[in-house]
Amino acid sequence: METESESMLQLAAEAFQSKNFDLAADIYECQLAGLGDQGRRQELMVKRADALAFGGKFTEAFDVYRQASEIGRMRPVQLVNLIEYLSGSIRRQDGGDSQSGSPRTGQEAGAAVAAACPGVDATGCEHADFSCRICLSFLFEPVTLPCGHCFCKKCLEKERKEKERPVMCKECRDSSRVADVQSYRVNVVLSSLLAKWFPTLHQAGRLRREGNGLYAEKKMEAALEKYNQAILIAPMDHILFSNRSQIHSSLKHYEKALRDAEVACRLKPLWSKGHVRKAQALVSLGRTEEALREYLVCLSIEPDCRLAKTEAHKLLSHLLAPVTDKVPEHISDYSNMLSSRAHIKNSISAPFQILSPSLLSSESHLASTPPAPEREDGSEVKGQGKSEVGRADHCFLFKRKRRSTEEAVEEGGQERSDDHKRPRLEPAAVTDSLSPVVSDVLDPTDLECSLCMRLFYEPVTTPCGHTFCLQCLERCLDHNPKCPLCKEELSEYLVQRQYCKTVLMENLISKYLPSELMERQKIHQEEMAELSNLNKNVPIFVCTMAFPTVPCPLHIFEPCYRLMIRRCMETGTNCFGMCLADNLKGFADYGCLLEIRDVKFFSDGRSVVDTIGRRRFKVIQHSERDGYNTADIEYLEDVKVEGVAERELQSLHDAVYDQALVWVNSLKAEQKERIEGHFGPMPEKDSELQACPNGPSWCWWLLAVLPLEGRAQLPFLALTSLKDRLSGIRKVLLFMSQSRHR
Repeated sequence: METESESMLQLAAEAFQSKNFDLAADIYECQLAGLGDQGRRQELMVKRADALAFGGKFTEAFDVYRQASEIGRMRPVQLVNLIEYLSGSIRRQDGGDSQSGSPRTGQEAGAAVAAACPGVDATGCEHADFSCRICLSFLFEPVTLPCGHCFCKKCLEKERKEKERPVMCKECRDSSRVADVQSYRVNVVLSSLLAKWFPTLHQAGRLRREGNGLYAEKKMEAALEKYNQAILIAPMDHILFSNRSQIHSSLKHYEKALRDAEVACRLKPLWSKGHVRKAQALVSLGRTEEALREYLVCLSIEPDCRLAKTEAHKLLSHLLAPVTDKVPEHISDYSNMLSSRAHIKNSISAPFQILSPSLLSSESHLASTPPAPEREDGSEVKGQGKSEVGRADHCFLFKRKRRSTEEAVEEGGQERSDDHKRPRLEPAAVTDSLSPVVSDVLDPTDLECSLCMRLFYEPVTTPCGHTFCLQCLERCLDHNPKCPLCKEELSEYLVQRQYCKTVLMENLISKYLPSELMERQKIHQEEMAELSNLNKNVPIFVCTMAFPTVPCPLHIFEPCYRLMIRRCMETGTNCFGMCLADNLKGFADYGCLLEIRDVKFFSDGRSVVDTIGRRRFKVIQHSERDGYNTADIEYLEDVKVEGVAERELQSLHDAVYDQALVWVNSLKAEQKERIEGHFGPMPEKDSELQACPNGPSWCWWLLAVLPLEGRAQLPFLALTSLKDRLSGIRKVLLFMSQSRHR
């Protein structure tokens, strides 16, 4: 009987997992009949209630939860499914999904915000180009991760501390290359630009940081004053209200804490921490049911929020506990539990209308105007209730240094009353979202690489926080694995060799400096076209002899050749010339074009390059570029013969080939094995003797393995007569044979 009961319970669990909730509920109901063990009975009642809830029968489910709570206080672990269902219901209703539909992802939710609010990005931040995807606020002390995305330094540190796991990029979900976030420094260029373009918001960020320091030192009143000052100059920053709410809670000013938390939720309805702050204030005020609702809203936005889960479990367990003979009736009002949906939708649809009279009469529990920032004595900050409340840096219409000042008027055609007090280059503060006038946003000199002194092209940011053009940084690392500016060791960064472009920097340039970027791209394309030319200024590696069709592995360690190899790969040609050294000209007049097949990099910047010979060439002009040799060249091909000459050539070819086989087979086993390990086995005879412009490949293989000095091999490379080349090889083989017999 016991075995049959266990089998049925297993079947019920499988039915629940496969979303056959009605079957699961029926099985649990059958198993409850006649069950006397109260502990076991409560467990099955909770499972049945879970199945009823997910099956859409919430009223019936809640009755069963009540009955289970009468047996004994519900443990948080027993309420996991109920919490999941309630938060999921809020999420599904907000997104218009079906009851059994999957919850919306953060990206989908962000897209809904962007669609509802033109000028607002997926985070809901009106500063679409300068927002942190963790706190949804203006970037303060931006840190660039290896993947190229930027976040506030404090946000990354909190993520690591709170989640107790490697930091994962909120943009690309990459965590593989993110080491200890504390080792990453603030992006110097970006931080300086934000401070210059948005002095008000930057100052508010500094006050927030000072306030946090005072709060950590338990100096609550001083911390509160810092936040009052910050809110006075940045009244649309939801983080300021959220943090001030926490300070008020620490000072036991719970009504003020609730009011600040409500403002944070109004300003940023899809920011989970705001709802946590509000729930905490409501708990302190004894409004448990409302607090639970806020925790559920938080979980509907961020399902993995551990704090919200834990507190929701506790509150629901407390609310279901049989204080008297029954659970309070009002908690069973499911529609009241999910009424947060209304305020979320209203807030999303009009995030910039918080001062609109139409919202004053809203029935939503958050539909009141955000209270004005208060000083410590509770008085309203002067002028806060006026329309100036929105005069923060919501737009950065600032002038280029090279433009005239006649356009320094705001969109409405009116100049700021205090324009005579501040320079024309100061940002103009307006209440709407980013201005469509983007051609005059910034000075191109603000985004210049400190190495090439040109506009950033493919900007990358090092862990030490400095930004350079990708090619500029690579050239510096060729010489020294340290940051060109601060000299910090970048060996680990060099090992990865996966330099991701700094996304925000690249977006800024492409969006606000399109003409300058086009000019920069044109210069780059011209450089690449010049480097791609395999007749003019071809890069020359001065080292050893190389032959067509023969492998030529190379060990690259000199900075100039590191640059040369990288350029060959960037242009897509994957080719460079190989020549012997020459005391007078620098390198010989004949060489072989090599093609890169593979490159293996080492941590110190060295590399092993696998190449193979392709075409012979003659040097027309010797030159140099960026430390390595280049040349104008013309390619060589064998002169074809016909008739009697062709038959004589075939006869000579076969005889020399047989002679070469005899020499190769006469080598000692270890010699032959070493040769074949390096160059491969001797090629077979070609079916068409003159098909290849370089002649038979076995000739070049043999010249590569014969014990000849480079100077003796070089003339063979210059010959365009296959007959002369074969005759020369025959003489060498004859000499080798005679030397062996002596």
